[in-house]
Order: sequence, then C-alpha cells, then structure tokens
Amino acid sequence: MAGKIRHLINRSGRYHARLVVPKDLRGIVGKTELRTALGADYRQALKLLPGAVAQLQHQIAEAERQAGQGRPQAGPARYPLAPDQIALSHYMQRLAFDDELRNDPRYASILVDDMLVVRLREAIAGRARNDELAELVGDQLERFRAAGNIDAAPGSHEWRVIARALCIAELEALGRVMERDEGDFTGTPTSSIIKNAAMPDGAATPVSLTGLWQDYVNSRKQAGFMKDSGKRQSPVIESLRKYLKHNDASRITKRDLLTWRDDLLKRLSATTVSTIYLSTIRSLLTWAVNNERLQENVAAGVRQSKPRKVYARERGYTDAEAVKLLEASRAYEPHEDENGYIREKPHLVAAKRWVPILCAFTGARVTEITQLRKEDIRQTEGQWSIRITPNAGSVKTGQYRDVPLHRQIIAEGFGEFVRTAADGPLFHGGTDPATYARKAVRISNQLSEWLRKVELTPEGVQPTHAWRHRLKTTCRELAISDRVVDAIQGHAGRTAADHYGDVTLKTKADAIARLPEYPIRLAEVSPEASGGPLSSCSAAERSLPIPE
Repeated sequence: MAGKIRHLINRSGRYHARLVVPKDLRGIVGKTELRTALGADYRQALKLLPGAVAQLQHQIAEAERQAGQGRPQAGPARYPLAPDQIALSHYMQRLAFDDELRNDPRYASILVDDMLVVRLREAIAGRARNDELAELVGDQLERFRAAGNIDAAPGSHEWRVIARALCIAELEALGRVMERDEGDFTGTPTSSIIKNAAMPDGAATPVSLTGLWQDYVNSRKQAGFMKDSGKRQSPVIESLRKYLKHNDASRITKRDLLTWRDDLLKRLSATTVSTIYLSTIRSLLTWAVNNERLQENVAAGVRQSKPRKVYARERGYTDAEAVKLLEASRAYEPHEDENGYIREKPHLVAAKRWVPILCAFTGARVTEITQLRKEDIRQTEGQWSIRITPNAGSVKTGQYRDVPLHRQIIAEGFGEFVRTAADGPLFHGGTDPATYARKAVRISNQLSEWLRKVELTPEGVQPTHAWRHRLKTTCRELAISDRVVDAIQGHAGRTAADHYGDVTLKTKADAIARLPEYPIRLAEVSPEASGGPLSSCSAAERSLPIPE
C-alpha cells in the first residue's frame, strides 16, 4: 500500500520494527512475530529501523541454525538488502551500541586506532586485497549473510562492493564516536552512500495529497456527511498544495504546517485558520493514518489559539428587538430598481418574510430552515410540523427531527404559502439535491446581510443564530425541560441517559404551545407581503393536502 514502510508498524502512537517468523521456525522461536521498540518519533524510528530489522533477522537466522537450516544458502537471500542499505544498517547499529556504552557508568572513552582508520581508507579507495577486506569487515559480512541479507560469494565483485560499503559505514561511525567524545552529538554522515541510502523494500512512495482528499471526501459521503463533496474545505487543500509546491502528503512535515499556518495568519483571522484550515488538515491526516495511507499525523500538534470572544450584551434578541425584526420581516416588500424592475428572486423574498419567524419559534439553525422543502411541511391530526432532514441539505447531527409549528406561524398564513408554493425547496431555487446545502447557506448569508443592512441586528448579535439563544432563554424562564428543548433545537444529549427514550412530537408540541405570541402590529403587514391572510387559518387551510 502506498506510503507503508515494510517492517514498520505503529501501535498506540509508538513505532516498532516487526518481522514475521517463518512458520517452520515458530516452534523454535516461540513466537509468530518479532518486534523491537523504536520510540514515538517517526523520523527517528526510520533511522533505527534498518538496524533493528537486521537484529531481528539475525534472531531468525539463529533459529535456522538450531533447526539445521543454518548452512550457507544455495539460493537467493531471504531478506536481501542493497549495499547502501547494509552500510546504513551497520552505521546505525554501531551508533546504537555506542549509546549503550555511554549509558553505562563504567564506560570509558576508548581511543580510536589510527592504523585502523588508515586501513579502512585504503579499503574504501579499492586498494585492499580480499583477505584484508575479510579481516576488516568479514565478521559483519557473515552476520548479514546469516541474517539472509546477502548471498554473494566471498571474493566476488558483489562481495567486494558490499565489503567497501561496510568499510565506509565503519569509518563514518568512528567519526561520530570521536565527535561524541568531544561532547558533540549532532554529527551526521558525510558519505553519500549512507546519506542517500534507500529505505528497505516497501519504503514510502508518494501519496497524492489531492487524491487522499478525494478518498477522504468519498468515505465521508458514504457515511452520510459532506454532501457538498467537500467544496467548502477544498480551498484548504489547494492552499496547502500551492504553499508546499508539491502534492506528496507523505513528505509533509510538522514544520511545513507551522510555517503554512504562519503564512495564513498574514491574511486570515486566527479563528478561520484554526477552525477551518488546521481543522481540515488534522481531520484528513487522522483519517489517512487510521486507514494506513500514512504512517504519521504530523498535524496532530499543530494548533492556533483563537481570540476569546467578548460579549458586551446577551447573545439573543431582547423582546423589543425580536418584535421589531419580525414586524419588518413579515411586512417585507421587494423594491423596484431605477428602471421599475424587481431584481430580487422570489425565493429570497419568501426567505425574508418567513425564515425569521420560523427560527423564532423553532430555535433551528438558519440553514435548517432555508433548506426546507414543500414535502418537509406536514400536518398530522391537526398538528403542523416541519421535518428537518439531511435529505434536504445538511443537519449538524446527521439525524432528522420533527419540530411542531407554533400557532402564530399558522395564523400568519404559512400554510397557505406552502400550499401555493411549487414542489421542492421553499427558500432557494436549487433543482439538484447535491446543491441544496450550498444554496441554503447562500440564502442564509443573504438574509444575514439584509438584517445588518437595515440595522435590525444590534452590534454583537449574530443575525440568525440569536434566535437559538433567545428560544433557549425563553424555555428556561418557562421551566421547560432542557431535554425537550434540546430535542426541539437539535442539540446532542448532555448525558448518556439522554440517549434513552424519545421526546415525542406531542411533548415538543406541548412545550412550543407554551411559548408566548409576539405582538406583531398587523396593521403594518399586508396580505401581499405575507403570502397569505394574517387572520387565523380557515377550516379549509387546516385540511390542506400537505404530505404526512
């Protein structure tokens, strides 16, 4: 699988080298697999992996010898490694051994044999005989042979190439040991054969960032989310791709994301960067790790603090503010332009007239109202209700709910408005269900802009969300159960017990019936503006053919 590194596994945030024990040796080894802990740091684990795997392979080789299978192999090596991989493995093992020595209080610095350094340099230059190479790195060669990493015949061209690579690794390791004796533990290899050594077979291959995003979106859609195909978050992925100047998700580092974040903060708010950009990338990479598309979520610790919200007043409308807004909403008439034409679309006009009063008595999220379809308005046994469903667009909880309508909404003529409306969405003109959510958001934004423009929304108050706060406050004043209010507004249960039992439509209807009517001055509201009569609905209206 793309991005997966052979012999490397992640268990609960910690990395391990893993090697499966051949079936015929499990009786001797006593295990089906062997593991070596490599720590929690991904890049350090990659560095330690070759040496750890070689040690595990050696254990299997020992088991083979016990089983009588340890004779020189006639066939190909069981776990073949290239010369550069062998050199890197030996280099890492030498430094790991040096670490063990330094952790022992009995350790004393051992002087490096200058003659050994000269002999290693001669061998690297190609001036050593086969017997001299065998004397320098013969033991290491046989160790890798026993582990099944090489099968080159002694003295062959391939054997000499591997021997010289081991000499390079030994000389590089001696260099690091000398640096450490002086207190410098930052040294890195200088030889290209070690610096550029290929990872073991199965090393990470490029993982397309945009392809990963598309797979993530598809998985979310299958689970009932992201019905807009991730269009809202797609600019985030494109922003990161352009910033990185590549499309390989496996190459992304924590440092990349930190510098990207800082760049975003030059033109975007901290809240936007935190809640949209960083949140999107964290979710994507978390999914990628959980689905074994990537080894590490480098975004896990990348955060951006958001400024604390300061509220200079209550977040819901006051009584006077609510009445003023509803009077303006119910009396709304579109204006003609300088040429005598009405440019405003009928769906937006309907939204301005009906969405505020629907929000006032349901406490629903504004997009849950702007996405309503004619078929979502129901009348059962004389009780009018709306069905808020993901099928109409988007619901935060992913679950449908039925919300009874207050008597004042019906008295304002909402039933007649629905009866005369065309099939489909009531407040936007979408014809493709795939676009419903996006169009509902657009209408809600236009509604908010209108409320601000006509100064019906006080400073510090969210134009449409304020109705949710107001309904919650009103219900508390009426001592209506929080459980019932949550069921009406679509809030998740607060405790495990809240998930047992149902809040019935009747229970919700009884609660909503207790809400007081708003003293809207009817004289200022015309029948043309409301879409229907302002008096109580007729007997004929109460029996409208609304779907059940």
